Amino acid sequence: MIGLTSYLEQVQSDGWDIPAGYLGANYFEGVIKAGGVAVLLPPQPVDPDITASLLDSLDGLVITGGYDVDPAAYGQQPHPKTDAPRTLRDAFEFALLRGALDRGLPVLGICRGTQMLNVAFGGTLHQHLPDVLGHRGHHAGYGRFTKLPVRTVAGTRLAGLLGESADAWCYHHQAVDKVADGLIVSAWDADGVVEGLEVPGDNFVVSVQWHPEQFLDDLRLFQAIVDAASSYAATTRTASDR
Repeated sequence: MIGLTSYLEQVQSDGWDIPAGYLGANYFEGVIKAGGVAVLLPPQPVDPDITASLLDSLDGLVITGGYDVDPAAYGQQPHPKTDAPRTLRDAFEFALLRGALDRGLPVLGICRGTQMLNVAFGGTLHQHLPDVLGHRGHHAGYGRFTKLPVRTVAGTRLAGLLGESADAWCYHHQAVDKVADGLIVSAWDADGVVEGLEVPGDNFVVSVQWHPEQFLDDLRLFQAIVDAASSYAATTRTASDR
């Protein structure tokens, strides 16, 4: 049972114009194709008991892509190009992420998920990569993804999953700046941008700055979270049966 975080935005469809929780189907199709059961987690007010109960029902968590993390979360003022804050989603995802880490629940971060992971551990972000790099190669805009080669870091869990390199479908104008203590970089691109983070140790906590859900001909990351969730479920059930 894999929970996937989702958007809460104003949505128009067939005459309706309403706030709605939603997520692109390719995210949960990746989980399903890898053999998992996908559950969408719409942003909602944080209640510790409800968050704990929700996490108790899951075997894995995917922090999905989306709008920019509120810069206030890492002590900065917003850049003119930074999205308006989605404070409800931020707070809900931070609560889910911290609860998942506390109980050893497997976590996969995708794009925004990498940034959430870094900020949750005390790191910071580049708010607008074109200011840093001088080009828009990571974010073409208008729904067009850019394919970039990334190199994994030897000895990381990500390298074990993907090998020495991978083609990354990118759509991000922000990225990790200061890497938080407690995290290790697992992938870089040719511009020196952090493209992967993970928590060292036995628990599965892996994140990538790119979008593996964009083209589901490569399911390795989704298979990895589903396999980790299966192991977690088996261990948890065994412990609860004692």
